[in-house]
Amino acid sequence: MDHLYAGWRLGQGPERGGDGQPYPSIRPTDGKTLFETIEQSDLDDAETYIVARSRLSFAVLNVYPYTTGHLMVLPRLAAASLLELDTETYRDLWEMVRSGTAAVNDAFKPDGLNIGVNEGQAGGGSQPDHLHVHVVPRWVADTNFMTSVAEARVLPVTLTECWRRLKDAWPQQDGDCGGS
Repeated sequence: MDHLYAGWRLGQGPERGGDGQPYPSIRPTDGKTLFETIEQSDLDDAETYIVARSRLSFAVLNVYPYTTGHLMVLPRLAAASLLELDTETYRDLWEMVRSGTAAVNDAFKPDGLNIGVNEGQAGGGSQPDHLHVHVVPRWVADTNFMTSVAEARVLPVTLTECWRRLKDAWPQQDGDCGGS
């Protein structure tokens, strides 16, 4: 069996995102998951790439994106499975996914999207202790072969620029909690 690995992550160093730009080194603290630690940090949202918050969920850029604009939507409190979410959090999470979809479409004009959940370690989740929904823009001529053939990602826009575009495109709704 052949094994593929995420070699693009190794080349960036621990304090750099997928675009090679500095990213704060955040480690889980006080029994919290990585994503809870990021969301509850005192860092500005521009540093953590948190795009939007609702009362029960938040959206953050993937710092090791599959493609430009790769967004993740998460419940604010960790749950490992969709089945662990109460009804209110479940609905809030999917409303945020809808808003994230609108923002990605507006900001990047993709030809399509991949929207999905990798639940549990065997399901492909790199952070299996905190459920997250991926919203990944796709283009007809995107460069998927680069990852599998050249162990590289093509990111024509920095994470900072992606964050700004998504923040500007995020639909305003009643109940948004904003961010810092």
